[in-house]
Amino acid sequence: MEHEKNLIMVTWDFTEKNVFAIEHAVQMSSLVKGEIAVVHIVKKDQEIDEAQKKMAEDVRKKFPDPSLKFLFIVRSGSIFHTIGELATELNVIMVVMGTHGMTGMQKFLGSWALKVIASSKAPFIVVQESPKSEAMKNIVIPINYKRETKECVSWTNFFSKKFGTKFHLFRAKYADSNFKKGLDSNMFFITKYFASKGVHFEAHLANGEEDFGKETIQYAKSIDADAIMLMTTRDIGFTDYVMGAQEQYIIANSERIPVICINPRPAKNIGGFSASGG
Repeated sequence: MEHEKNLIMVTWDFTEKNVFAIEHAVQMSSLVKGEIAVVHIVKKDQEIDEAQKKMAEDVRKKFPDPSLKFLFIVRSGSIFHTIGELATELNVIMVVMGTHGMTGMQKFLGSWALKVIASSKAPFIVVQESPKSEAMKNIVIPINYKRETKECVSWTNFFSKKFGTKFHLFRAKYADSNFKKGLDSNMFFITKYFASKGVHFEAHLANGEEDFGKETIQYAKSIDADAIMLMTTRDIGFTDYVMGAQEQYIIANSERIPVICINPRPAKNIGGFSASGG
């Protein structure tokens, strides 16, 4: 599917974290010459007009530059489904959401953010603070043994084309021979794809001394990465939402590194999927 307007969608709930999300969207839209759709979800249709007026006023007050192209959209529904539906309807190139990480009760509430993320077919970028000087120039991809890890390649080509991204493949370290086999298969597939598309990358091996998620964040921090690209859990279930799937630790990382979440396709479509990025 082609993206005629290079539209970037930002979720909005009238809190400071959404300002960070729009700042990231503004930075990226300037590079892709796109527009920004600011989206808010309400429970009832009669709340739409007032919410849309207030949202437009708040955003324009914080971002008064007349050259910035915003679309203000309010829909009634559930954030768990409507955000993903809007992303598909608007044919956005990505969704940006702000978060304050997870502390206290937010650790529980934050786990439900995974359900919102899982509703989007486009990359879902979670941010915790204002962007750095450049957008998406260096992105870390943690590579493990899971088969769906291969699916990220469609979007690596997309980011490479749009932002001139260099990818840093961070390999897990396993003692188990089956895990090693899966990891080697993923690395071969991804690096071959990169070579065929001219995607700039380099590979690094984790020490294996700590949890792979922690080592990924430490590595991303050490190279001052602009983001971590992460494959989310396939067919995530209720227990994962409540307890938090493994990737939640990376998404809400304490270093406040933006995380690009890529949702895997249904299991039956793993083989021969069409790369959205070309």
